[in-house]
Amino acid sequence: MTKKYDVAVVGGGHNGLTCACYLAKAGLKVIVLERRHIVGGAVCTQEDIIEGYKIDVGSSAHIMIHLTPVIRDLELEKFGLEYIDCDPFAFAPMPDGKGAIYFWKDIDKTCESIAKVSPEDAERYRKFVTEWEKVNEGVFDAFLKPPTAFNLVRHMVLGGKSKNPADMVRKLMTSYGALVRETFKHEGLRGAMAWLAAQSGPPPTAMASGDFLGWHSMIHKSGVKRPKGGSGMLTQAMAKCLEHHGGEVLLNAEVARIEVENNETGAIILANGERIEAKRIVSNAHVYTTFLKLIGVENLPEGLAERIENVRIGNGFGMIIRCAVSGLPDYIAAPSGGKPAECHRGLQLLCPSMEYLERSYADYLNGIPSRNPCPLPMSFSSVDPTLAPAGKHTLFIWGQYYPYELANGERWENIQEREADKLIDVVNSYAPNVKDSIIDRFIQTPLDLEQRIGLLRGNVMHVEMDFDQMFLFRPLPEMSAYKTPIKNLYLTGASTHPGGGVFAASGHNTAQVVLKDVKGSWF
Repeated sequence: MTKKYDVAVVGGGHNGLTCACYLAKAGLKVIVLERRHIVGGAVCTQEDIIEGYKIDVGSSAHIMIHLTPVIRDLELEKFGLEYIDCDPFAFAPMPDGKGAIYFWKDIDKTCESIAKVSPEDAERYRKFVTEWEKVNEGVFDAFLKPPTAFNLVRHMVLGGKSKNPADMVRKLMTSYGALVRETFKHEGLRGAMAWLAAQSGPPPTAMASGDFLGWHSMIHKSGVKRPKGGSGMLTQAMAKCLEHHGGEVLLNAEVARIEVENNETGAIILANGERIEAKRIVSNAHVYTTFLKLIGVENLPEGLAERIENVRIGNGFGMIIRCAVSGLPDYIAAPSGGKPAECHRGLQLLCPSMEYLERSYADYLNGIPSRNPCPLPMSFSSVDPTLAPAGKHTLFIWGQYYPYELANGERWENIQEREADKLIDVVNSYAPNVKDSIIDRFIQTPLDLEQRIGLLRGNVMHVEMDFDQMFLFRPLPEMSAYKTPIKNLYLTGASTHPGGGVFAASGHNTAQVVLKDVKGSWF
């Protein structure tokens, strides 16, 4: 018997679940189809990877979602979600061990920390945060609705709320590497801030990437937070919310095909042959997966397949090592004896200079893993003891830049241990106890990110976050408002505006579009 729904959502990532929750809350009959044994996609935590430890298999730091209404609207606290503040949100030890910068939500405390390393940069930082916060408050408004040419012009061309629009346009259009050099003087501060900006994907030299640095100002508003029990507790709460409002989640439900006839969709065929009918279908899968695999080139309007194939995914992004450890990093610049300290609460930015970051990227451009990689350790068990057994901890080490497709003929299956050792060696140079503290480790290469959680070519942002693939250009102009050229088919997730990260804005916005089509009005 064919099951029938108002909306079927392909993929149980956090954007798909967000969209589904809003739709179910509005009274629609909704089902989410997830191919894995657990919901969450790239926001997922598992207890079956390293025994006794809760290990994230995707994003770990939750930042931008706290600037959206999603958690409040969906009342996710009622479904078990409890967030823990990670303050200071970032820590940047100097490579010589002489001093460190702590980035607190409180700007005054941050400036005091910067002044200990570079007095002349403390006031520069305060001015930078104030200037960019005004601009990005407007930009964020644009993130919470389908993109339009008006908003692009207003925020990205006219400089938003800046007192000096012409100069802000220049800063928006420059690269964040150039911007950090003109704004700050201390190389350690430059390296730390550029490394944080690099988490969105574009290299320091990318034009029109200035706001990836400027977005740092908004972290002082959102902070970095962690769901108690692991990153995946967000999506677990969303699944419970969905079911509370009458929706369904079907696990181990791999979608084989989205049916299209006469440029209209209305049903999904699962890998087991089951057919599910839905008046509307929302795909949370990658734009390539949705159109080139699940629908098929033969069912697309003329020219669309070629346009999708020209959307740039890139050649990988990063890799991460998930470690069970006997103690936390004992940084030379902030000795703690391996016990929890302020330096362990947030993102640990190990990038000594702009030159170091640029050389790491140069290796990536040559198709080889960075010979001297930039690590970003995260030790959230320091604020959440539920993640590890008593007296033990988790240590996640994210690194860039790592090509999915290697130019030297090597294969990731053969080199992942070597590359993991190199990343750990760099962390160990800042905190010499790290290597000996490791009990077990789980390595996620670009290949694993693709195979495990559907991030094609290992790009955690789905498609590159360059200016010409953002806003109303993402993933293509005709799909930027979440509708597609195929009737009753919508696209959500990191492939769409405003992009990747634990954000949920795309799912929020897609739900608005679907409900407008269903009910003829915004909710």
